[in-house]
Amino acid sequence: MQPIIKAFFHDNSSTLSYVVYCPETLHCCVIDPALDYDIFSGDISTLPLNEITEYMTQHKLINQWILDTHAHADHVTGSAVLKSKVGGSIACSVNITNVQNSMTRLLNLPQDLLTTEGFDYLLEDGQTLSLGKLTIEVLATPGHTPDSISYIIGDNAFIGDTLFMPDSGSARCDFPKGSAKLLYDSIQKIYALGDDVNLHIGHDYQPNGRELRYVCDVLEQKENNVHINQGVSKSEYVSQRMSRDAALAIPRLLYPALQINIRAGQLPHNEENQQAYIKFPVQFK
Repeated sequence: MQPIIKAFFHDNSSTLSYVVYCPETLHCCVIDPALDYDIFSGDISTLPLNEITEYMTQHKLINQWILDTHAHADHVTGSAVLKSKVGGSIACSVNITNVQNSMTRLLNLPQDLLTTEGFDYLLEDGQTLSLGKLTIEVLATPGHTPDSISYIIGDNAFIGDTLFMPDSGSARCDFPKGSAKLLYDSIQKIYALGDDVNLHIGHDYQPNGRELRYVCDVLEQKENNVHINQGVSKSEYVSQRMSRDAALAIPRLLYPALQINIRAGQLPHNEENQQAYIKFPVQFK
């Protein structure tokens, strides 16, 4: 049995979120739900989630899981808000603690951010989850971040930011504890899933203004990926990836997104004036 898959595109962050469900039981999971965050006002909108919840209601879906592929640096996760609306268990990689530690040191954040209580499950490589009569297999795919994981459901792999569409290449590896060497190895694990496996990506930046694309099979990536096709050696990839990363600006939403995402989508605690705040580092250059 294969799942039914519906993709949702958040234009402001070029993020793909997915509803995946068992056609017999109508049990579903939501992968990488996004909120809309205005970096200028600090306002957060649930509009991107409304499309998802309306789809779930229309198809009478029963939510089991809310799954993040990693602690995103380019959008605010909607996991906590979505759970409050449709239920289900929030899950991510057990290595989320590595990201929490890095961010608390980088921004001198309160130690209470090190808790994982917002997550219902911390997932290990090779672990399986039930989705109605389907099975979700967890595949550790670190490199972009230490907590990056992919979810295998039937002949489909939801790979987050490991790879983009072939004309966009692969993810950056210059975040704390990122590693181009690890990402190369993770991509080889994805390529080993089989040429016919469909890869569902986490972002599509539509280079040269092309139409939105968010799924292709393994064979297309192996043959055509501009950064890591089957003819690229590990040393070539690492050298190219590190050179490219050195020239990249940080993601626009890096600091606000990570301060929320390492808490499973919960806002920082309100201060004495009943207002929550996001921290940014400041320095003269």
